[in-house]
Amino acid sequence: MRIHQLPETLINQIAAGEVIERPASVVKELVENAIDAGASRVEIATAGGGKALIRVIDDGRGMDAEDLQLAVRRHCTSKIDERLDDIRTLGFRGEALPSIGSVARLTLRSRPAEAAHANEISLEGGVPTALKPAAANRGTTVEVRDLFFATPARLKFLKSDRAETAAITEVVRRIAIAFPSVRFTLSGPDRSSLDMAATGEDRLGRIGQVLGAEFAANTIGLDAVREDVALTGHIGLPTWNKANSLSQYAFVNGRPVQDKQILSAIRAAYSDTLPRGRYPVAVLWITIDPALVDVNVHPAKADVRFRDPALVRGLIIGAIRQALIAEGDRASPSARSELVHAFSPGQSATETWGKPDSGRDGHHLHKDGVPGSAPRTAWTPAQSPSRPLAMRTPGFGEAGQAEFEAAATPSGRYEPDHDEDFSQTHRLGAARAQVHENYILAQTRDGMVIVDQHAAHERLVFERLKTALRQGKVASQILLLPEIIDLPEEDCDRLAERADDLAGFGLVLERFGPGAIAVRETPAMLGEADVAGLVRDLADEIAEWDSAGGLKDRLEAVASTMACHGSVRSGRRLTREEMDALLREMERTPGSGQCNHGRPTYIELKLSDIEKLFSRR
Repeated sequence: MRIHQLPETLINQIAAGEVIERPASVVKELVENAIDAGASRVEIATAGGGKALIRVIDDGRGMDAEDLQLAVRRHCTSKIDERLDDIRTLGFRGEALPSIGSVARLTLRSRPAEAAHANEISLEGGVPTALKPAAANRGTTVEVRDLFFATPARLKFLKSDRAETAAITEVVRRIAIAFPSVRFTLSGPDRSSLDMAATGEDRLGRIGQVLGAEFAANTIGLDAVREDVALTGHIGLPTWNKANSLSQYAFVNGRPVQDKQILSAIRAAYSDTLPRGRYPVAVLWITIDPALVDVNVHPAKADVRFRDPALVRGLIIGAIRQALIAEGDRASPSARSELVHAFSPGQSATETWGKPDSGRDGHHLHKDGVPGSAPRTAWTPAQSPSRPLAMRTPGFGEAGQAEFEAAATPSGRYEPDHDEDFSQTHRLGAARAQVHENYILAQTRDGMVIVDQHAAHERLVFERLKTALRQGKVASQILLLPEIIDLPEEDCDRLAERADDLAGFGLVLERFGPGAIAVRETPAMLGEADVAGLVRDLADEIAEWDSAGGLKDRLEAVASTMACHGSVRSGRRLTREEMDALLREMERTPGSGQCNHGRPTYIELKLSDIEKLFSRR
């Protein structure tokens, strides 16, 4: 076969293979066109997961007859002229409508504000119909029916209607966050309706509509600038994390993107605060000169390329870490709500006692299960036959014991024996007790705090290690007798190869025969650490990372492992002075609200929460 020019319809179908991957791609392109047209309201309706119907209605500027005819032709657009380095709109390629029309039945109806009537044009399998007048309000309506009817092989690769509907919802949610001043309505027989009212310039209000009302209380605001790049947004507290990365949203000059470089920077910023398999919540807006970013990387326009990617990555990591440090020991308030919910009974004892149980035959059952003719009423003290209220005397009921009334009444009130009451002057309050030799109960000015002593001290030791590493070698202490640890020979080889790196952490070891390691010095700040467990864990982690790499790139991971073995263990009794000292150091240490694995180190209960548990409010 000789080289020849392909037909226009086939060219559009080939382009549709890149631009239109699934129904969600169609919705994305059409909603972006509506936004570019200046719409303040966008309505999306779908059926059959978007395969049977997609309808997008906007109140934008609309198109006249001439523009409508050009809109369905390939590479016709009003958004760029001759340059690709100054793109300020969401769309610019001029491929979406002809690509959609080549694989589906497409109808466009549009009317500018000054026009007397609307105009309509259709494409079916890439073949356009004649333009005709129509009735419509100002704006544009786009209907897409029977998606991929012209390329039936593509239908086999689509997922279920439910999955495609969920994908469409996610696309609309991402665009909605980017444009809070636009109202979005999503409806159809294949879904529950979603209506997101416009919030104007209130980005946090729109994010709350998408991610839930708890977003504001569990996040930290960002506002940073580095050279020509500005970064704003909100990031979640480390203790408020998710099982996947679907709650991470990034926007470059208002364009929703799912760029791997940005997601990698977010993950790196939380590297020492989240456990493996957990993901932070983040909504970031990056503002940059359009000439410094290339959005024409892929037809779907989901990826971007920065002229200086290191600058953007450094800005994201630095801004997030600085915000986390500035928040100090703040923990997620969601844990408090979960604790209150766990303590809250479904109904009070009086309510349960007062409700009659009903048997299968309709007879009432008493609490002991014996059938009766009438339900038992709630008990009141006045009904007691043994001690009616009217017969009671002040104090003890027996007159012979009235003299005991003058005796001091036992009290559970705790009186601090030091001059300063930390409960009034410090945010984490004053230690009052230790429960199960692991949890510290502290009283604050307006509530109480429950602290996991091991998790809290682990974080404190971790931060000390990181500080010492930044300042130079970690101080070590020489063991009176070297500790000999038996290990598989391959683990001994890995540890011996990295002996110099480990010495920088204050851990000095050497080979002791073919299957053992001798530890001569340990980091001084770890105190009486579990040296054998520490060395075995390090050997396992080094084997997992890669035998060819050094520890220099994983300083924080090594420090985290050491901190875990050098912290106060669960089961150790602490004096009140030690507990108060731990609380004071937590207040001074950034990030102490969560341990190295992302779990909360403390939960705060407000006095109002406690009063609700006891029905005082």
